[in-house]
Amino acid sequence: MAAAAVMPLLAYGAVSMYSLRTGAQETVVQGNLNVARQVSEQIDLYISGSVKILKAVAADLQQTGLEPWQQDRILKNYVLEFPEFRELTLIDESGKSTISSRIGKPTVTVPGSETTKIDGVLMSRFSVDKDLLPSAVLAVPVTDNQRQGWLVGQVNLEELWRMVDRIRVGSQGFALVVTGEGQLIAHGDPDEKSSVARGDSMLSHPLFTALKQSKEDRTASAEYEGTRGPVLGVAATLPVLGWTVIVEQPQSEAFAIPIRLQNQLGIAIALALMAMLTVGYFWGRSFINPILALTRGTRALASGRLDERVVVASTDELGQLGDAFNNMADRLVELQEDVRKKERQATFGRVAVGLVHDISHPIQNIGNSCKLMVKMFDDLEYRESFKRTVEREFDQVKRVLEDLRNLARPKPIEKFPLDLNKALHGVAESMLPSAETSGISFETELVFGPLYIEGDLYALNRVHRNLIINAFQATPPRGRVIIRSMRKDDEAIVEISDTGTGIPPERLGTIFDDFVTTKKQGLGLGLALSKKMVEQLGGTIAVVSQVGVGTTFTMRFPITKARPAQLAAS
Repeated sequence: MAAAAVMPLLAYGAVSMYSLRTGAQETVVQGNLNVARQVSEQIDLYISGSVKILKAVAADLQQTGLEPWQQDRILKNYVLEFPEFRELTLIDESGKSTISSRIGKPTVTVPGSETTKIDGVLMSRFSVDKDLLPSAVLAVPVTDNQRQGWLVGQVNLEELWRMVDRIRVGSQGFALVVTGEGQLIAHGDPDEKSSVARGDSMLSHPLFTALKQSKEDRTASAEYEGTRGPVLGVAATLPVLGWTVIVEQPQSEAFAIPIRLQNQLGIAIALALMAMLTVGYFWGRSFINPILALTRGTRALASGRLDERVVVASTDELGQLGDAFNNMADRLVELQEDVRKKERQATFGRVAVGLVHDISHPIQNIGNSCKLMVKMFDDLEYRESFKRTVEREFDQVKRVLEDLRNLARPKPIEKFPLDLNKALHGVAESMLPSAETSGISFETELVFGPLYIEGDLYALNRVHRNLIINAFQATPPRGRVIIRSMRKDDEAIVEISDTGTGIPPERLGTIFDDFVTTKKQGLGLGLALSKKMVEQLGGTIAVVSQVGVGTTFTMRFPITKARPAQLAAS
């Protein structure tokens, strides 16, 4: 919900800030371009005026039949009237100066190469004279009395410099003028005047590249790195001369207003966003807190903490849901207590039935023997038989009671290096008479050589004997029970397989649980104790069974490099 509310506002703010910045920057660029256009028009008028003045002088001189002194007076009058001309000189067709406004020797000649033609007038490249002022030479053809010559004038561009120096864009923006050949002839920045004196080429300037791509209005703008940092530059081309006027302004000043507006808009959006998030947080918490409480309560119930309750103060649907949750939790407590009571009763019943089954038979045998003992007390042979019977049956009773005690408090097992093959062989020998009595084929397939593990011989024998007895009880006469030992990597593997009735699949997952048995009678402690002992020895036990085919119990123990003390001593 918060994302759905915030994202449109953020998108609108981003678009607004971008549009504001872009529009303001475009306005600044257009404003600077207008300045560049106005400057170019003024310079165009300034140079075009000089060209027109020179052509007017040429018109006064040619085909008039004036005397040389009259021509001299005309040239001097024009120089006095128009201070932008330093010198006006007539040069004949042989290149010799005939009349000049200069008192001394004329200094101008007809421009040769690297000239520009403006309205029929030749203009040389601009240069810096001995007074460190920019100047250029203009030449226009003159015909007088069938003689061809030239009227040559030296134009002083000092006024052009002053015009460019007066141009300011903001407080740090300057203008500069570049010829069509890329020659810098004026710069408004006092620190860059030396570049004009050197005649630096501006052909590599970024705006010249941009102007080449502009084919219509002959204007361009760009942002680039200048001598004083990032600058905004605009350029406009003079329509007649082909010169270029460039206006440069630091971006920090040019875009100061857009940046300030963008910051103000960003602050406004941030404040609005914070206000909305604050209001949404408190409103959302009042809506989400009941849901979070219900979630925590559900997780608590799932983890077994049935005393967990939720507090929902509202009276709406969430409040009703909270009340229903608390009622459900109360009902679960009642059901759990009822289930526990029934489980205790069922467990006690099973224990009682198992105890009756496992203990009643030995006690009955002892009782019957006692009755016979009263009658046959004088029979020495019977007394020995009575003694063996009582000891055997009491051992059976003690075994049942010891299983119960070990289930509640498992006896700690001390582990020593022992040969698993030797232990299996001894158990097999002791169980062989029981197999013959039951009519079962009892076989051993032991891996060659000793198989040492860390274990307790009594605990291992008890596990093996328990599994073998179960196999005997599940296998009908003429069946087979096989004990195998194997070595695989760093593990010793023991398998006890039978061809008995098998275990149903639905009961395989619980046969190692306490008080669970597949037999009709008994406590169901044998496999549970066997699993605990195997795990205490650091091993694992698993079972695979198929009804009507047989069952295989597989135990895995880590092989040890240690050896029994007697073997190590020898």
